[in-house]
Amino acid sequence: MALNIGDKAPAFEGKDQHGNTVKLSDYLGKKVVLYFYPKDNTPGCTAQSCNLRDNYSELQQQGYEVIGVSIDGEKSHQNFISKYELPFTLLADTDKQIVEQFGVWQEKSMYGRKYMGTMRYTYIIDENGTIQDIITKVKTSDHAKQILK
Repeated sequence: MALNIGDKAPAFEGKDQHGNTVKLSDYLGKKVVLYFYPKDNTPGCTAQSCNLRDNYSELQQQGYEVIGVSIDGEKSHQNFISKYELPFTLLADTDKQIVEQFGVWQEKSMYGRKYMGTMRYTYIIDENGTIQDIITKVKTSDHAKQILK
C-alpha cells in the first residue's frame, strides 16, 4: 500500500526502547516526524539520528515530536540511544508491522544481491494524523533541514 501526502497515517502501535507501548494516537494534537532507518549503529543511520539529535530543540520549538523506527530490538535501541545521547523515542519494530504499514519494507539491492530491508523514509504527520510530507531522498547529515524547510 503506497501512502501519499494528504492520506491519514496508519494507526501504528509499537514498543519503544523500554518496552512501553507507543501509538500514533498518543500524539494527536502534535506534529510527528516519523523516521524509518535500516539499522542502529551503522554510519548513515548514526549520521541521520545524530543530526536529528543536534537539531532536536529546534524541531521541538517548531512543534515536532521525533520518533525513529527500525526493526532492531529494544536492547539495540537502548545501546544506540545511550551511545549517541539520543533524546527521542525509538520503536523496535521486530515483527515488521510498522514498516509494512508505511510501505517502507521493500526489496533493496547491494552489490548485485537482492534482499528485503527498511527504506530510509521520513513521514511528517500533522496534529490530526494526516501525512503532510514524505521525504524519500533523506540527506543523513542534514535531515533536520529537510524537515524544517
